[in-house]
Amino acid sequence: MVRIQLDRPDDTAGALQALGQLVRAGAMPDEVHWQVGPLPAQNDLFGAQAGHEAGMPLICSEPDPTGAHWPVNSSSPSDKAPSWPDGFEALADAALLHDAPERFTLLHRLAVRLHADRRAWQDTLDADRIALERMARQVRREIHKMHAFVRFKPVQDEEGEQHVAWFEPAHHIVHAAAPFFARRFASMRWAIFTPRGCVAWDRQSLRFAPGVTRAAAPALALDDGDALWLTYYRSIFNPARVKVAAMHREMPVRYWKNLPEAAAIPMLLSQAPQRAAPMVAESEHRMAPSAQAVLASRPARPRAQPNAATAQATLATCQTLAARCAQCAHAAHATQAVWGEGPVGARLMLVGEQPGEREDLEGRPFVGPAGQLLRAALDELHWPHDQLYLTNAVKHFKYEWRGKRRIHKTPAQREALACLEWLEAEIQTVRPQGIVALGATAARSLLGPDLPVAEHEGRWLHRADGLPVLVVRHPAAILRTDPAAQAALRQRWIEHLQRATAVLQTAAAQEVA
Repeated sequence: MVRIQLDRPDDTAGALQALGQLVRAGAMPDEVHWQVGPLPAQNDLFGAQAGHEAGMPLICSEPDPTGAHWPVNSSSPSDKAPSWPDGFEALADAALLHDAPERFTLLHRLAVRLHADRRAWQDTLDADRIALERMARQVRREIHKMHAFVRFKPVQDEEGEQHVAWFEPAHHIVHAAAPFFARRFASMRWAIFTPRGCVAWDRQSLRFAPGVTRAAAPALALDDGDALWLTYYRSIFNPARVKVAAMHREMPVRYWKNLPEAAAIPMLLSQAPQRAAPMVAESEHRMAPSAQAVLASRPARPRAQPNAATAQATLATCQTLAARCAQCAHAAHATQAVWGEGPVGARLMLVGEQPGEREDLEGRPFVGPAGQLLRAALDELHWPHDQLYLTNAVKHFKYEWRGKRRIHKTPAQREALACLEWLEAEIQTVRPQGIVALGATAARSLLGPDLPVAEHEGRWLHRADGLPVLVVRHPAAILRTDPAAQAALRQRWIEHLQRATAVLQTAAAQEVA
């Protein structure tokens, strides 16, 4: 049996060094016991820590119950560390900060497989890797929460004023999170106390110390700063936009006891329905109630039929250029660019997110499962197909491999922005009377990246050019819904789509007139 002794639970460098030695020596995960030792006792909490930061992992052999011994060779400068695939060390650095004791064994098992065959890194469905990635996400989230939820309070000591905070992290993140505070509060003396480690900044360097209990940390009484936080939080709280589940996800309840503004949350939540009702009523009064009202508020857009041949040539040219576009990294991995489909002068344009796998292979929009659901809805609404233009905000299929399958990945905002010129070219050339935005990516491409999509579902909005846009769900969102709720959600979706029928009718009436 081999015992690995680390100075600290967040000693990722030491753990990776020990892991490299274990892998080179052929040690199996079930032969290794990982142990984290306490820091040496200190008289001064933030006193000198000579040798601590440079502490090396202690590797020693222990007798096996069978009498066998595992030989441990000390590392020499000539020893080469294993060559890990890109991304492995970043994953290890984050996952090793997790509180789960099994993190070492999971990482060791994955490292053994990678040392034997680097191609194993391509298996994103590996159970150990999935568990480590989940741990890494939780650690990064905890670091983000520490950055967001630490609240300093001024205290007096022998050197003058120092700002002190208490925080209770779920993982060993103090070393990883501290540089952020040193950069942000570089001119301020501060200290953060936690059960998993403490850190202090003296305006020049960071000093670390063992964790302390809440009772051993400096007493932090309520002060004027807390009242200021409460006033600020009450002033920015929007009762019409509150989502309790989302709030609990972004501000978990376990942090509330150390946040001064959290004292106001229960009352604000209880008052939210009464305060939100008049705000929603006023908003709906200002919103155009129907497509007819939207169209009546602006001049009719000129039709493009007289120049249909020129417009078709323009679309063909843009399609050729989009096929060669390399502004997004994923474009090179797609089978082809998937351009829009429909006539020039179509009265209504439907814009989705991006091609799926079927669309990528066939080169046509909305032919996969979500597309079939959409086309069935169009037939149910009796919309004339010769008056519809179907396209996507992003023209190439973005995906990741899961085993042998290509799984859809949502386009990033920068990718939607890169494709925006192609979408705008379609709008300017087709010149529809209205647009249906299917999903968040389409809505934000058409109406702006900061649009709160969920709040406007089923509503008409104006683009800067006056063109009305109806915001609805993407059909793929319905397919991902629990089957028990799918029928009701689809019916609501159809009702939202129904509101665009007026665009087709109004456009037809304008043409007759």
